[in-house]
Amino acid sequence: MKHVIIGTAGHIDHGKTTLIKALTGKDTDRLKEEKDRGISIELGFTYFDLPSGRRAGIIDVPGHERFIKNMLAGIGGIDLVVLVVAADEGVMPQTKEHLNILSLLNIKNGIIALTKIDMVDDEWLEMVTEQIKEDIKGTFLENAAIIPVSSIFGKGLDVLAKAIDDITEILEPRDTEKPFRLPVDRVFSIAGFGTIVTGTLISGKVSEGDKVTIYPRRLDARIRTIQVHDESVSMAEAGQRVAMNLAGIKIEEIARGDVVAALDSMEPTYMFDAKLKLLKDAKRSISNRDRLRIYHGSAEVFGRVVLLDRDELMPGESAFVQMRLEEEIACMKDDKFVIRFYSPMITIGGGTVLDPNPPKRKRFREDVIEELIIKEKGDIEDVVEQQLNKISELYPDVTLIAKSVGNISIEECNDILLRLEEKKSIKSFKTKEGTFFVHQQFLEDLEIKAKIVLGDFHKKNPLKIGMSKEELRTKIIQSAKQRIYDELLDYLSSNQIIKINGQIVSLWDFEIKFTPEQEKLKNQILNIYAKNKYDPPKPKELPALLSVQEKEINQIFDALITDGKLIKVDQENVFSKDAISDAQKIMVDYLKKNGSIQLGQFRDMLGTSRKFAMAILDYFDKNKITKRIEDKRVLYKDI
Repeated sequence: MKHVIIGTAGHIDHGKTTLIKALTGKDTDRLKEEKDRGISIELGFTYFDLPSGRRAGIIDVPGHERFIKNMLAGIGGIDLVVLVVAADEGVMPQTKEHLNILSLLNIKNGIIALTKIDMVDDEWLEMVTEQIKEDIKGTFLENAAIIPVSSIFGKGLDVLAKAIDDITEILEPRDTEKPFRLPVDRVFSIAGFGTIVTGTLISGKVSEGDKVTIYPRRLDARIRTIQVHDESVSMAEAGQRVAMNLAGIKIEEIARGDVVAALDSMEPTYMFDAKLKLLKDAKRSISNRDRLRIYHGSAEVFGRVVLLDRDELMPGESAFVQMRLEEEIACMKDDKFVIRFYSPMITIGGGTVLDPNPPKRKRFREDVIEELIIKEKGDIEDVVEQQLNKISELYPDVTLIAKSVGNISIEECNDILLRLEEKKSIKSFKTKEGTFFVHQQFLEDLEIKAKIVLGDFHKKNPLKIGMSKEELRTKIIQSAKQRIYDELLDYLSSNQIIKINGQIVSLWDFEIKFTPEQEKLKNQILNIYAKNKYDPPKPKELPALLSVQEKEINQIFDALITDGKLIKVDQENVFSKDAISDAQKIMVDYLKKNGSIQLGQFRDMLGTSRKFAMAILDYFDKNKITKRIEDKRVLYKDI
């Protein structure tokens, strides 16, 4: 079902609240001061049953310039505006400022209600109508209907209601698949119920019982009950005015400007990248690092504007900027915002959020501008790819990628990732914990790092077959968890970049190359262990046996161990590869026939000493070939 929010706008005392009361029968002024002074100070909320039967939410905003911040807190979530202009005064300063704000917030649909026609004659009415047409030229309301009405006598109200209804028919429905998000514009409590918040649900949907997070405070809560248009409902969708009773949150823990959103769907920020536009009729330019008031959603914060490609932004110009805030906010890509000078308090421009969680940008960088151009003009596939390239070192899953991009559902993000993988722009990896994604550029950089690090290692250690996995990890990819690291190593191996030998990693084409003298010494060592199959010498005895320096022996000996030609069963005992292989065959064959074996039997079968037999048996136990049960060994796999 399509849901619609209507907002009013216009100068103070032009009859916005009176018009709403005439249309709906409800007074949106709640405060005693509002009724005493006859002006709206705070936002007013009600609903309107249109001629078609559709029920639309209404937000009535204050017109006084002192309460623009209240107007901004509520107007961002509307679908169409009723710009109210009094026939006895015509277009006034706040009419123009409201119209500018609506344009900056990308409101595209509206009607002009020409009120108080009972106070002027026909000639004056015609003149004011022409003035309005002139003033709205070049705005989104240029072709909007101007409907004369009298809220006191009811004249023209049915025509206005029909015109509003006709526009709602052609409005696109809000996206209910994106993450749930509701900027809070009002907070109060009811005895026995607790904290109540209201706002316009700008995306997604939410149900009773859902767990949510309050941003930027990062507090979790649960939705106890939901009301839409004063009626209890089990679920609310984008485009509805919503009141929610929150469990787990005290009234002092939430305020206007906060955002209620899906769990872990946003990342609060002190800065965001944006495309900023200064109004043509702005009274002054903006210089780099000017201090401004920034209005986003229902939030108002101070911040400084960093101009990324110039030193000054003139009226009517647009530029890429980074907004650096004095307080955290929670925003998403493509959100709109408005800026005002804090002295004097005038609206001067606004823009679109391009990156809600950027790094601190340096000015006058071509690569930064190119990145922001893609974020501004590229399609969503380009943006997802760009964002993944930026966060690949976090090894993100689809949820984190969608959160990082902002304003995109997990389902849509997953579809885009599948398309990008088909194009070989990115790659997915599956682990027991789930699937993570990295950009192809990340993998290419990883290949280069591995080649450099291992190449340097091989150059310095020509007789070592490779580097330990853990040492390589600390040098090329320290941040990765073990399962992710293993997946990335397997990728490098499958692409013939590296070879993996147990816990040792080498370059794919690396081979130990001995000098003729080293080759001779290597063969002598192997011959000694081959001849003394089950009565081998200790490694420290080799220098004396071969009449060479210990340093020369150790390099070659370590290479033979790493290469698997010699097997070190414990700290003191080393056997030839054939000796261990033959001993294992003898052991396994015997156990298959007899079920178990004792140390003495195994010793006699090998023709060795008790010490060497025990060392080999312990090695088999450690490698899960056998298992010791009391004084016997059995096959491990039969247990």
